[in-house]
Amino acid sequence: MNNNVTVPSSPKHPKGLAVLFATEMWERFNYYGMRAILVLYMTKALFFDKAFASNLYGSYTSLSYLTPLIGGYIADRYWGNRRSIITGGLVMAIGEFILFICASVYSTQPQLSTFLFFTGLGVMIAGNGFFKPNISSLVGQLYPKGDRRIDAAYTIFYMGINVGGALGPFVCGMVGDTGNPADFKWSFLCAGIGMLISVAIQKAFHHKYVVAPDSGKVLGLTPENTPRRVIAPLFIILGMVAFAVITTGALYADAKVFSYLTYLLAAAALFIAFIVFSDKTLNKIEKQRIGVIFIVSFFVIFFWSAYEQAGASLTFFAEEQTQRNLGFWTVPASLFQSLNSIFIICFAPVLAWLWIKLGKREPSSPAKMAGGLFFLALGYLWIAFGVKGVAPGIKVSMIWLTGMYALHTVGELFLSPIGLSLVNKLAPLKFASLLMAVWFLANAAANKLAGVLSSLYPDNGRITNFLGYHMSDMYDFFMLFVIMAGVASLILFLISRKLSKLMEGA
Repeated sequence: MNNNVTVPSSPKHPKGLAVLFATEMWERFNYYGMRAILVLYMTKALFFDKAFASNLYGSYTSLSYLTPLIGGYIADRYWGNRRSIITGGLVMAIGEFILFICASVYSTQPQLSTFLFFTGLGVMIAGNGFFKPNISSLVGQLYPKGDRRIDAAYTIFYMGINVGGALGPFVCGMVGDTGNPADFKWSFLCAGIGMLISVAIQKAFHHKYVVAPDSGKVLGLTPENTPRRVIAPLFIILGMVAFAVITTGALYADAKVFSYLTYLLAAAALFIAFIVFSDKTLNKIEKQRIGVIFIVSFFVIFFWSAYEQAGASLTFFAEEQTQRNLGFWTVPASLFQSLNSIFIICFAPVLAWLWIKLGKREPSSPAKMAGGLFFLALGYLWIAFGVKGVAPGIKVSMIWLTGMYALHTVGELFLSPIGLSLVNKLAPLKFASLLMAVWFLANAAANKLAGVLSSLYPDNGRITNFLGYHMSDMYDFFMLFVIMAGVASLILFLISRKLSKLMEGA
């Protein structure tokens, strides 16, 4: 059988894509809605300083992308995608409701509030580990191997992510980011309700529509020969409680005791590489393709570490140094985090159409991803010019943040859905979820780095330093990301042809 033959495809997408779209949309409503106010809640209600809040933000988002390594592994071998998605989603909802209680008692019981804050974030991290890798890997399984609709499908799926990403910060920002720290609790409550809606959609429609393209068999069910005790409700509940305790402790330890995450991430990458490359059933071509996954995943670290400033330093910038008055209304700083998702909703259909229209002239996936890094650098160059020569304390027009997010959106569409599709096309089926988790491992490293970089935010005349590069104002700070993303883009462009040869036929 020739595995290189392109499978003919219908122009219509399967209905299962709509189910996964809606499930992911409401989960992203939950995640981005909470993220929009997270550093504001930490600095305004819990009175954490910006450096600590930034590092904690980086640790939280990093662990949120690290735990899919565990969730993907357990789903592949024991629980299946569907059970993992529903379980993870319910746990995430519980985490939001714990944060709601935390934000309800922060002024009267500060010690209890701090305990609940770390617990809520830890529970969210645990649930995300089971939800995130499994929903993404199901998208590619809806299509036959070689189907040219897959890139477009991931771009459409990415629109679902960003419908939620636009609604979440808007709704949670409007009800919580009011200027009164006591209102932050409503943001957490709204986010938790959104997560419950996501679980309900998955529960109701998965069996009917999320099916294999050839046989009609329901996708993501319990793997064969799974021991019954492993999927018993009591076992799952106790397992998730234990996992949540571990993730809460891991978050607290990294934030308060010793910042160990960088070493853990490196060890996790090496461990996964050992598991995959030591598998004797994989042939040379499969191992080459897996090597490409690891290489491009390294480069996306530079993208996401700069992009994820949206939830940290760029939120501080929006709050303190951006003119946000529109008539009688002051735009909440958290609402700027909706801009990226709004732009994606506008731009994604255009790029989905473009990739199909280009046909054989379509750039390779590595070349597209290099382009994504280029647009990211361009966005930071835009805002750097906007603040150049501006005295501390002087607020600048909203056009600089808005333009930056527009350029970042183009970069994201070149890189993120294309990367998800690339992993799906290159990964052997037996390692589908685990190698999807490698993609999220790169995100984990990037988010940890994002927190570290955000902690260098040079406000109030503070001079900061990163690897010998000194930053005394916002221009210097933004130029750091121009240099990082620009150099990474150039290198990836230069090796993109070699990578394309290694993945030939996928």
